[in-house]
Amino acid sequence: PGTRKTMVEQEPTAGHRLGAPDTLGISTLEAGQKPPAVPSGRRAAVRVRMLDDSEEIFDVSQRASGKVLFEMVCAHLNLIEGDYFGLEFQDHRKMTVWLDLLKPIMKQIRRPKHTVLRFVVKFFPPDHGQLMEELTRYLFALQIRQDLATGRLTCTDSSAALLVSHIIQSEIGDFEETQCRQHLLNNNYIPDQMALMDKIMDFHHTGHTPAESDYQLLEVSRRLEMYGIRLHPAKDREGTKLSLAVAHTGVLVFQGHTRINSFNWSKVRKLSFKRKRFLIKLRPDLNSTYQDTLEFVMASRDCCKVFWKICVEYHAFFRLFEEPKPKPKPVLFSRGSSFRFSGRTQKQVMDYVKETEFKKLPFDSLDFSLSLFLSLSRSIFIYLSILLFLSLFLFLFLSVLICLSLYLFHFSGSFLSPSDGAGLSVSLVNGHRRGDELNATIPSPDGQQPSPLTSPLLNDAGALRTDDEEENRRKRFPTDKAYFIAKELLTTERTYLKDLELITLTFQSVLSKEECVPESLRKLLKSSFEPLHTYHSDFLKELEQRLALWEGRSNAHIKGDYQRIGDVMLKNTQALKMLTAQLQKHAECVGELEKACVASRRLASVCRDFELQKACYVPVNVFILRPLHRLLHYKQILERLCKHYPATQPDFRDSGTVNAQLIELEAVLRDSMLKTDNYQRLLELQKDLLGVEGLAVPTREFIRLGCLSKLSGKGLQQRMFFLFSDVLLYTSRGITASNQFKVHGQLPLRGMTIRESEDEWGVPHCFTLVTPRQSLVVAASSISEMEKWMEDLKMAVDLAEDCSGPATSLLTNSHDVKSPGEWASEVESEDDLGGSRTSLERHGNSSAHHRGNTTVHVCWHRNTSVSMLDFSIATENQLSGNLLRKFKNSNGWQKLWVVFTNFSLFFYKTHQDEFPLASLPLLGYSVTVPAESENIHKDYVFKLHFKSHIYYFRSESEYSFERYAVCACGQTHTRVLFKNI
Repeated sequence: PGTRKTMVEQEPTAGHRLGAPDTLGISTLEAGQKPPAVPSGRRAAVRVRMLDDSEEIFDVSQRASGKVLFEMVCAHLNLIEGDYFGLEFQDHRKMTVWLDLLKPIMKQIRRPKHTVLRFVVKFFPPDHGQLMEELTRYLFALQIRQDLATGRLTCTDSSAALLVSHIIQSEIGDFEETQCRQHLLNNNYIPDQMALMDKIMDFHHTGHTPAESDYQLLEVSRRLEMYGIRLHPAKDREGTKLSLAVAHTGVLVFQGHTRINSFNWSKVRKLSFKRKRFLIKLRPDLNSTYQDTLEFVMASRDCCKVFWKICVEYHAFFRLFEEPKPKPKPVLFSRGSSFRFSGRTQKQVMDYVKETEFKKLPFDSLDFSLSLFLSLSRSIFIYLSILLFLSLFLFLFLSVLICLSLYLFHFSGSFLSPSDGAGLSVSLVNGHRRGDELNATIPSPDGQQPSPLTSPLLNDAGALRTDDEEENRRKRFPTDKAYFIAKELLTTERTYLKDLELITLTFQSVLSKEECVPESLRKLLKSSFEPLHTYHSDFLKELEQRLALWEGRSNAHIKGDYQRIGDVMLKNTQALKMLTAQLQKHAECVGELEKACVASRRLASVCRDFELQKACYVPVNVFILRPLHRLLHYKQILERLCKHYPATQPDFRDSGTVNAQLIELEAVLRDSMLKTDNYQRLLELQKDLLGVEGLAVPTREFIRLGCLSKLSGKGLQQRMFFLFSDVLLYTSRGITASNQFKVHGQLPLRGMTIRESEDEWGVPHCFTLVTPRQSLVVAASSISEMEKWMEDLKMAVDLAEDCSGPATSLLTNSHDVKSPGEWASEVESEDDLGGSRTSLERHGNSSAHHRGNTTVHVCWHRNTSVSMLDFSIATENQLSGNLLRKFKNSNGWQKLWVVFTNFSLFFYKTHQDEFPLASLPLLGYSVTVPAESENIHKDYVFKLHFKSHIYYFRSESEYSFERYAVCACGQTHTRVLFKNI
């Protein structure tokens, strides 16, 4: 034990380099699971050598499976993406084999005291952008260093020198000749290093952090022929010495260190072995000169079986959606090997990390650095925890004293008057401060830091309501449906006026300080928004007065029929018609602002910084177009009011007149509204895409965006597709500070054919896109997603066929426009994915967090899609008001002000708050009612749920319940799941 402690102090483990916390995660477990129970019985000490050459001893039961030991190693390293790694060792036959996770350890390792297991990389992905964790990339870099030092990763002298330069940049920092030379003399990274010393020093970079150097090391190494290759000696039928290897693409054949052939997984029908013969059965191909079955002879049956197992695991990891299920055990006799791949596939690993990667960050943590937290040592963390505990104890003690003092004052009759007491209760409820103090980060009910993509971050104890309070409130206020329709008009008007103020007051104030803003743009915004802001300020006051009279809370002595809203709407709609000229300018505002931003980088930066403010919860252009969308909301509210009223009701005539006037006004603005909405959508998509130009043109229409898996020789790879009326773009999400999606290709729609090909490729929900220049095989996440894509693609193809004129290229670089031969080979060559050029763009972009939560990114993380129809439905279904919210495992209901818009739910404490405290992107969520087993014994409750995330929302009436439920369905682009709606 003393030797081990000294070794660990001298050779820190991989996790210590990044200062990873001790409880970050365990690789092979899903969220909420615990490590499997270690069987009792005799124990054994197993030595494991890490990638940094340190050794650790793990105490395991002799009956434990290999999975138990592997998860202990991952937990020791705090490694989430452990599925890329494995434990290898030499068995009793002196063969290097992988530890089988399903079998007991002692049945695989006969002499544990004399066996050292090595923790190494097992699966080498084609793109290191798929590795989400910096710790994982660091461990991959250590593997590359080992392969270089042992001569396994062979390459040219220039490549070797470049690789070593990245290694020493990570080790010693920026170039200093004397230090660099001395370091190379003391450390040997490649064979014959002395001959390349000068070239290494020439390549030595400056300005890169260790993490960036590791990333560049992986970028260079993954392009090498021998990257990730483990050779297995064999011979062909003629006795020629060869080597076999397996990669993410399929089975490879080498002669020496030169690859002479490859068999992609798509071409391989079956892999098997008979004694020492390894057999590859290919799919029939009329154009191929190969035989149906290829045969290779290896040294022994054991060598054959070892290589066959590796092939099975590589195929399952990179090609399957999920871990294969075990075969049923035969009743009498078994034939063949029962071996199967155990663990998560690459797709499952990536999906899991995507769901958990944002959980490490608080909702509003731009000023709090995660890397600083990770760099704290464990002892400091313990001290801080103790101090925090003492502070909480002191806070609770003082709270008890304050409550006791208040009680004594109240009891003695010397406390504040009832009105003062009511004022105090607003600032202090249940011991929790309200208002601005609630903006601080608060943990979620399960104790974990929630993700902005999965859960809102608000304290559940902030404003609890009892059942008695709710019942009394219902008795005081009207219950007529017309009242709740009018109340919806009032609550949405409050949100709309605040949106107007953001442009009229805040945004124009920012622009007035900038000399780069054209005077014409200033005048246009001022003339368009200020009259509307004045009008709606007066309109909101009238609505508030009318609702106050309707509720009977004020002016009760005034006689009159105030339980109506049509007369107020009629008066103000006539005034609104006078502002038609201002409403027609909003489309022009969007175009002029974009032109000015293109002409001035300074103005573009000002607008980008403005969108980063908390108050700007949706893009600026969305705020500019809100007045046009508001007309749709007025019309819908009046239609519901007219349906509710009988013809004899006095308010029916006024409501019908207003509705007719709104229909007339909407007809005047409809064409402009549709074109501008599409233009604004194209502008927002342009910000999310890297590698295209000229996307926002008048003739192009957006149709659908979303995730599909692209099938190539490298397996199924998640891609983001963007469908327009003339072209289909496919992209991948790179590791860049701007969180943009890099465009890798475009498919013109003219001449495209779409066909289902699930049977052809054996991949579920699969279809093929065929163009005159290439074909693309893609798979959807579900049958409904596949049907949506195919329907929209066929519609888009029909539109493209009707259009005349040559097809235009959207790619920014002319080199990206490939010849027909290059298009045909693209399925096999996407090595530029997330290359070094884009990886260097990670510095200094303040919009990283802002662009990481757009509709495009939510679709990427939720593996779903959104169409132009979904955008239109979401625009019509915007709603705001008070709701009671309850978490899955909490007791009380919390009153919140919520705003449904832009496929998200924004949370406020009150409607007077300047910015939302949290947001919940709704794409992918389902909207249902609670089941009996959930014990939600309340009226008017609907449920939002996505996987394990569940939220209950409670409205005040049947009408409000229906409106919120329909609105939630519109924002989640799911169908209404209620029979009575």
